[in-house]
Amino acid sequence: MREYVAGVGARPGVPADEVLALVSRAIPPDGRLVVLATLDSRAAEPGLITAARSLRVPLLAYSAAELSSVPVPSPSARVHAATGTAGVAEAAAVRGAGVGAVLVVPKTVGDGRRVTCAVAARRP
Repeated sequence: MREYVAGVGARPGVPADEVLALVSRAIPPDGRLVVLATLDSRAAEPGLITAARSLRVPLLAYSAAELSSVPVPSPSARVHAATGTAGVAEAAAVRGAGVGAVLVVPKTVGDGRRVTCAVAARRP
């Protein structure tokens, strides 16, 4: 069974149910979620903390500098201006999955447009 890491970008105040709905849709059915990963400035968001607890996975946080070192297929000037990195969800997923990770689900936006999710597979 493949292990997946969901990278999550979120606006302040995003509720856990929006995070959970998007992550649940994004994770491929051939594996299991093992980590949620995000930008360090969002790691204290109650919606992300609650989602990680509900999913029974750790919530990893990375600095903007760490995420900026990861090339992303969907960079955003707006996100860069707000956070210091051109992408949160995709970069956090790849960074959280470790060396040899492969992005398997590109950035997807939640229905409420307050959360994004991307998924990377850990190297077998």
